[in-house]
Amino acid sequence: MGRKNRNRIFEELEIVGAGAKGKSIAKAPDGKVIFINNAVPGDIADIQTTRKKKSFYEGTAIKFHEYSNKRVEPVCQHFGTCGGCKWQFMGYEHQLFYKQQEVENNLVRLGKIELPPVEPILGSKNIYFYRNKMEFSFSDSRWLTLEEIQSNQEFDDKNALGFHIPGMWDKILDIKKCHLQEDPSNAIRNFVKDFANKNDISFFNTREQRGLLRTLMIRTSTTGEIMVVLQLFAEDVEKRTLLLDALAQEFPEITSLQYVINSKGNDTIYDQDVICYNGNDHIFEEMEGLKFKINAKSFYQTNSQQAYELYKVTRDFADLTGEELVYDLYTGTGTIAQFVAAKAKKVVGIEAVPVAIEDAKENAKRNNIENAEFYAGDMKKVFTAEFIQQHGQPDVIITDPPRDGMHKDVIEQIIGILPKRIVYVSCNSATQARDLALLDEHYKVTRVRPVDMFPQTFHVENVVCLELR
Repeated sequence: MGRKNRNRIFEELEIVGAGAKGKSIAKAPDGKVIFINNAVPGDIADIQTTRKKKSFYEGTAIKFHEYSNKRVEPVCQHFGTCGGCKWQFMGYEHQLFYKQQEVENNLVRLGKIELPPVEPILGSKNIYFYRNKMEFSFSDSRWLTLEEIQSNQEFDDKNALGFHIPGMWDKILDIKKCHLQEDPSNAIRNFVKDFANKNDISFFNTREQRGLLRTLMIRTSTTGEIMVVLQLFAEDVEKRTLLLDALAQEFPEITSLQYVINSKGNDTIYDQDVICYNGNDHIFEEMEGLKFKINAKSFYQTNSQQAYELYKVTRDFADLTGEELVYDLYTGTGTIAQFVAAKAKKVVGIEAVPVAIEDAKENAKRNNIENAEFYAGDMKKVFTAEFIQQHGQPDVIITDPPRDGMHKDVIEQIIGILPKRIVYVSCNSATQARDLALLDEHYKVTRVRPVDMFPQTFHVENVVCLELR
C-alpha cells in the first residue's frame, strides 16, 4: 500500500468550526471529523487527508471554492511558513468567539460540572506588537521558501536570524519583520544580522555544532527599558566586542546589554552565566506602582498589559476584604501575590523554582510589601499539613499551575483544608476542567472568565472562582 492510497480527497466540504490547537473542523462524508491546519470556519474547500485515525482524519485544504467572511488578510509576510501566529487569517472578534467556545466546551465536556454563565472573554487591546520577550535563533543554512526552491536559483545569502520551522529543530526561517514585539525589536534584530554578515561573524550550525552566533533575546517593558542578550557558542573577544559595541552605539536606548558564552549542545541559558556588557543586568516592569525586576532568566507574563488585566480579574474573583490569609500556589516571581497583598491580611507564595522565589522576595522588599512570604520547593512536597500548621489555614487559595494543571496530591491537600474560596488561573482549560471535576464534591464554580493573552494564536487563559459548598 503506497502512501497515496491512505490520503483521500473530500470535495467541497464546509469548515464548520475551530478546535483545539488552532485546527479547524469539517465533517467527512463517512461521519468522521477532519482536523484541518489551514482553513477558517465558513470556508468551503477540497480537503486532502494527511493522517487517518480510528475516529478522525487530519487534513489540509488544497482548493478553496468559497472563502469565509470570517477571513482577514494576514498582515505578516511570514504567515503560513512561520508557526507563530496561526490565526492571523481570522478576524480578531472571531478568534475571541472560538477561544470562549473552547473554554466552555472543555469545562462542560471534560469537567462535567455545573457552571454559571461564562462571562465574556476579555480581549487584548493590542492585537499585534504585544509581547515583551522574543527569542531569535541564528543559522548558517536558512530555510528556503517553496517559491525559492521552485525558482531553481542559487542563493548565497544562507544566514538566518529568526524562528525555528515548526517540528524542525535545525531549520531557521529568516524573519524580516515580526508583528509580535514593538520597535525597536525588528530594527535590533535586522541590524545584528546585517552587521554580522558585513563583518564576517559566523552564524551557528546546529547539526555540526560550529559557528559563533547562537541566539538573540530581546526583552522590553512598559517602563521603556530594553534588554538584549546575545548568546555565542564560543568566546571570540574581538568579534564579540565589535558586535556589542556596534549595538550599543546604534541603539543607545538599550538599557541592559548582556551576553552568554554557551558551548553546550542545547541553547538554554538557565544553567549558564549571563555577563552584563553595558548598562544594568535587569529591566523593570511596573503595575499599579509595583515594580518587578526582570533579569535575563526571569519568568514574567509575556503580554505585560494584558497580564495586568488578568491579575485584576484574579483579584476581583478573590473578593478580599483585608482580613484573609491567602496562599498563592505556583507563584512564579510572586507577581499575583504582590498584586493582591494590599487587600489581604497576609499572602504566602509557593513556587518550585528557587531563583523565582529569590526574585519574589527581592521584589516584595523593593515594593515595601511586608505581608507576603515566599517559599521554594516542589509544590506537592512543600504544600503539606505541616506547612499549613506552621503558616496558618488559608481563607483563599489562588493557584496558577503550569499547562499540566495541579498534581493530584495538591488537590487532595486543598480538599484536606477546605479554604472558603479558590481562584484558579489556567493556561489550559482542559487540565483545569479535570481539576475542577476533582474539586466538585466540595466546591461550586461561581464565576468563569476567559482572558486572551495571545492574539493571533489559539492560546487562551481562563480564570475560575470556586466557593465552598
